[in-house]
Amino acid sequence: MTVHLGEPENIVLQARDVRFDWAAVPLHWIPGDPVATHFVNVLHLLLPAGEEWFVRVFKETVPHIRDDRLREDVLGFIGQEAVHAASHDGVLDHFLAQGLDVRPFVRQAEFMFEGLLGDRGLTGERAHGWLVERVALIAAIEHFTGVLGDWILNAGALDRAGADPTMLDLLRWHGAEEVEHRHVAHDLFMHLDGSYGARLRAMAQTVTMLLSLWQRGHRFLLDRDPLVRGRIKGGLRHARRTGRAGLTPDGRMLGASVRRYLSRSYSPLNEGSTAQALAYLASSPAAQAALR
Repeated sequence: MTVHLGEPENIVLQARDVRFDWAAVPLHWIPGDPVATHFVNVLHLLLPAGEEWFVRVFKETVPHIRDDRLREDVLGFIGQEAVHAASHDGVLDHFLAQGLDVRPFVRQAEFMFEGLLGDRGLTGERAHGWLVERVALIAAIEHFTGVLGDWILNAGALDRAGADPTMLDLLRWHGAEEVEHRHVAHDLFMHLDGSYGARLRAMAQTVTMLLSLWQRGHRFLLDRDPLVRGRIKGGLRHARRTGRAGLTPDGRMLGASVRRYLSRSYSPLNEGSTAQALAYLASSPAAQAALR
């Protein structure tokens, strides 16, 4: 594991049992901007199924881990991801209560992670190969969650736009934990396989999958939003305007992060700041309430 000067070392990853009260959170939690709101809201559609899949796959890897520190990190990762999935499930319930039924799209996400990427009943070397391939995919996805975590921690434009503080705390608490554990999936993949070719293949598959899901999810949300009722057509074409405004991740930033990932010398610890993540977790209303 790469050591970076000025960054905390030997952190024990722990799940924080957070709770959020959604009662007063408006459907368009970025005031006056349903396009940017729903661009970020696609995360809520994908994360419960995705992170539950992460947990299942990582539990399968535990018997194959030969390094005690890595095993501890993986178990901490599993605990954090389980809480993330449950927390975003709460947002989906809030959407439904406000007249936005996202269940059809969520079922598609569940089919992808549980059906297409789930356990295939393989045995022996084929089972191990499929496990490693899924770990490679998770490592590529976790690259993006770490980059997005760093982005949300520094997205001052959302504060200036008057974004709802409860939603911001959910996103920043989650983002801070993604930065905190950003190295775990990559370390696990390198421990189990480490093939540069497998890493490139997983990133290509991940980019294709995420672009498709984000486009479809954004269109779905704007089409089903009871306050918009399909008057605005969603899709990635909106990303340039919202990205330049700082309300959503900028495409150029994400593209640059992919180029860094493709380097043979890539280290996830070069993405974001653990110290900043821990500082936010020390001030997050939800994370601090969990401690109490």
